[in-house]
Amino acid sequence: MGGIHLALLGNFSAAAAALSTTTVIQSFTATGTWTCPTGVTEIEYLVVAGGGSGGVDVGGGGGAGGFRTGTGLSVTAGNTYTITVGAGGATANTSASGGNNGSNSVFDTITSAGGGRGGTYYAGIYAGNSGGSGGGGAAQSPAGTGGAGNTPSTSPSQGNNGGNGAYPGSGPNHGAGGGGGSGSAGSNGTTSPVAGGAGGSGTASSISGTSTIYSSGGGGGSSVTGGAAGSAPNGGAGGGGGGSGPGAPGGAAAAANRGGGGGGAAEFGGGGGAGGSGIVIIKYTQTSAIGTIYTFYTSGSWVAPTGVTAVDYLVVAGGGGGGSAGIGDGGGGGGGAGGYRVGTSLSVTPGTTYNVTVGAGGTGGTAKGVFGSNGSSSIFSTITSAGGGGGASGGVPGGGTPSIGRAGGSGGGGGSSNNSPGGAGNTPSVSPSQGSNGGSSTNSGGGGGGGASAVGGDCTGNVGGSGGNGSSSSISGSSVTYAGGGGGGGYNQPAGAAGGSGGGGAGGVNPNSAPLDAVDGTVNLGGGGGGGGVFSPVAAAGGSGIVIIKIAA
Repeated sequence: MGGIHLALLGNFSAAAAALSTTTVIQSFTATGTWTCPTGVTEIEYLVVAGGGSGGVDVGGGGGAGGFRTGTGLSVTAGNTYTITVGAGGATANTSASGGNNGSNSVFDTITSAGGGRGGTYYAGIYAGNSGGSGGGGAAQSPAGTGGAGNTPSTSPSQGNNGGNGAYPGSGPNHGAGGGGGSGSAGSNGTTSPVAGGAGGSGTASSISGTSTIYSSGGGGGSSVTGGAAGSAPNGGAGGGGGGSGPGAPGGAAAAANRGGGGGGAAEFGGGGGAGGSGIVIIKYTQTSAIGTIYTFYTSGSWVAPTGVTAVDYLVVAGGGGGGSAGIGDGGGGGGGAGGYRVGTSLSVTPGTTYNVTVGAGGTGGTAKGVFGSNGSSSIFSTITSAGGGGGASGGVPGGGTPSIGRAGGSGGGGGSSNNSPGGAGNTPSVSPSQGSNGGSSTNSGGGGGGGASAVGGDCTGNVGGSGGNGSSSSISGSSVTYAGGGGGGGYNQPAGAAGGSGGGGAGGVNPNSAPLDAVDGTVNLGGGGGGGGVFSPVAAAGGSGIVIIKIAA
């Protein structure tokens, strides 16, 4: 076999246009889509669901999310598959409510069931729920039974039963059952000695390239000693959470993206631990040819295949969030677009792993007087695109201290004031420029955020400035415009200021007492968020970035 290409921890797609046969591994830690590349007819998979949360008041441990793995699953080149990554069950904080089941994870015909929640005595929910693995039963009288695992039934089994709670009939000595794991059932709680049952063990998989244990059950709570989580306490092997004893703040939360169950809480010992989110990993072989395109929608890594010494690239950062309207009622500035960098023949070394970072969009101002935050940078190899600058909040129209947009890949727009300039683009400086300055404000509207190819528009009276336009690229195989600036917020106008082409969000405005909210920048285009308008003061978030790598001729 030739070089190995790993795309880890990222939502990634590859479209082939022969240099070598490569192995591709893609890990999805959040719900997304995958387009099957040309020439790929089957995959290996791991689908782990979200774990259930632990119960309260000598609560049972949460059951692990279902664990399913296999090889030879048929797929069709060119088809787009929706991938669902299940959330862990949310923590239960009071004795009046039980825990919460985890959510299912799905890839094509493979569904792993969410883990069952642990039982809670005072809520009258004694038994653990069924699920991929079952939750542990609560203690006290009557002691709850563990929930059934492998529900609904699959072959081979995706999980095991939860353990039973224990109560001697009187006194304070009681222990709840541990949640089931993919490798074994949860242990029963005990009264002599008094202890919560350990969570069931998880199962190891090396599909990611590293042996990792997934889907351990959460430990049960008790009146004395909490149960261990799966193979290790407190979120250890398999990600399960440990149960708690008296005086503890509550059951331990399970680790993210491992599918473990949360720990059960002690008597009067806080909330049950939240279940861990799931994960979906797929693995397949592909022939890498000149013109093969690798698109990263979230962060991951890429190994240059054998024979590949140069690539073309597009690196777009996250757009800045828009600024909110001002306390003095002026509009906020639009968020600047994420930095835009594109080039050809970037040198790479065959067999070398390159981390790929895809920047998140910045948050918009959440209340009057709050600036938008900058977007995050996107990075591939030596190429870094800076996050877009946040838009300034509105100031006092016609006077007051200038409210200056933040600098970034493209600058955020200035907030309403006599003289509020936009933030500087192309910060830090690169050649050719990665973005433009934000627009300024001289009255009641906010300036538009800068875009990749044009500065943001200045406000005109009560009208916010339009976002600067982005730049187009055909590296993906079709022409797409990226990195548009967000529109500035305005006052009493029929429409909000437009965002720039390339995903910029429109600014908020108040047309005849019918507020129009600011619009978010477009996801994976790096657009800036729209600024908040008067009576619609909350600003919008910037859009996330993107990284595309293409094997050069």
